[in-house]
Amino acid sequence: MITIYLKQYNKIIRNAEPELLDNLGYDDILWIDLMAPSIKEQKAVENFMEESLQTKQQVEEIESTSKYSETENSIISNTNFFLPGGESFSVEPVSFIISNEGVLVSVRNSESRTFRETEKRLQMNYRSYSTGYHIFITLLEVRIDFDADIVELVSKQVAALSKAINTEDSIDKAVIHRINALQENTMVLRENIFDRQRTLSNILRSERFPNDVYPRLQLMLKDVNSLINHADFSFQRLDYIQDSALGLINIEQNEIVKIFSIAAVIFLPATLIASIYGMNFKAMPELDWVIEAGGHVIPAGYIFAVCLMIFVSCFTFWFFKFKKWL
Repeated sequence: MITIYLKQYNKIIRNAEPELLDNLGYDDILWIDLMAPSIKEQKAVENFMEESLQTKQQVEEIESTSKYSETENSIISNTNFFLPGGESFSVEPVSFIISNEGVLVSVRNSESRTFRETEKRLQMNYRSYSTGYHIFITLLEVRIDFDADIVELVSKQVAALSKAINTEDSIDKAVIHRINALQENTMVLRENIFDRQRTLSNILRSERFPNDVYPRLQLMLKDVNSLINHADFSFQRLDYIQDSALGLINIEQNEIVKIFSIAAVIFLPATLIASIYGMNFKAMPELDWVIEAGGHVIPAGYIFAVCLMIFVSCFTFWFFKFKKWL
């Protein structure tokens, strides 16, 4: 789909026909926005710009020359935009081309809140956007504002998770998976903010942009540096939370092992006694111990052995309590 933003009367042509570009010139167009374009639409824009658009492979490359470059006829910038989706974030690569005449071409594959907000600003005050350079800077500015919202969202999620762990006595696998998911989101967030920082630094070194945008770029770069610090703090806090969670899990496991160990030690003397009397030796006087009462013969040896096992178990338990090992 092609959306053409004309310079005159702030007119916007949505779902424009590719043939329309044949009747327009650089002085007529401010911004050409391509969303999931067809091959025909790509060819029409390439013919109009007299330059090839970036392929998907070129947009996704991470080299600095692929992220931002200046040619004799245009400026090419490739960056990634966040697309929030539930518990995780997806990354949408976007390509920009700005001709020397100030026409901006953006190529993307999905709808984005950043582009909608920029379009609103353009419609509200179109006089402030005289060239595609100004629109490109505004897109980055809006994107940084949304990045700040995402950093704040992640920070709140980390704080809520930390509070939940501090109030719970046990930790399950779901908490560990939650920590790992937040760590992954924070790493992706940091990576994309660094990408924004690199783009702004390249623009500041360029001499092609209008002079009135450079003060805005300085402020945007300060904001990006602040977001990087916030993202780093969230990541470090997640490391601390993960260490705390693993520590609680180790404590729970140690408590379980401690219970089994104490139970084994308490019943160890009784087990020893039972093992001794379980030997099939003839020379065991306790086998002949009996008590005659009311015409009944009671095996005293058996009662003695049971009482002895109960006594040593209770004595062992008392000894552990006396030593404050329990």
